[in-house]
Amino acid sequence: MRNYDLEFLKRFSMVLGFLTIVTLGLMVGAWYLHNSLPTDVPPNVAKRTEARIAPVGAVYAGATGAASQAAATAAAAAAAAAQVAYGGTTDGSVIYQNLCAGCHTSGAGGAPTLDHQHWDARIAQGTETLYRHSIEGFTGAAGVMPPRGGNPALNDEQMHAAVDWMVDNLK
Repeated sequence: MRNYDLEFLKRFSMVLGFLTIVTLGLMVGAWYLHNSLPTDVPPNVAKRTEARIAPVGAVYAGATGAASQAAATAAAAAAAAAQVAYGGTTDGSVIYQNLCAGCHTSGAGGAPTLDHQHWDARIAQGTETLYRHSIEGFTGAAGVMPPRGGNPALNDEQMHAAVDWMVDNLK
């Protein structure tokens, strides 16, 4: 081999060695960067974050805003209707057995038991007063009645049915 061929092979080998070192350096750098990236956020954490940062209200303007507001109101009403307790039943005995009996059977918290001794004075005040106290709650000298018997999912009709059933079944 001639001298200039040996010189070329020497320089070409050095270039290949340099490129190999650069390639290995790039591979190590890519591996380091890959490991330093944050992992994916779990779906349940993402949902909690979205719920936490969701807007509190909405602005409705113009004709499209009025339509959006009406749709939002209808959706809220449908959601509230779906949350009615005990499947929306107006059977007073079902409501009494599932909710009212806990206090009105034992007299817990000063609740009147189902006998005339405890109810005659209350009935004399009128059914509208009984309905109002069952819906809004009542705190008196004799005890405490939580609003809607402690179940906010009960609607007014269900509360009326429960009160009517209790008055009709006094001993």
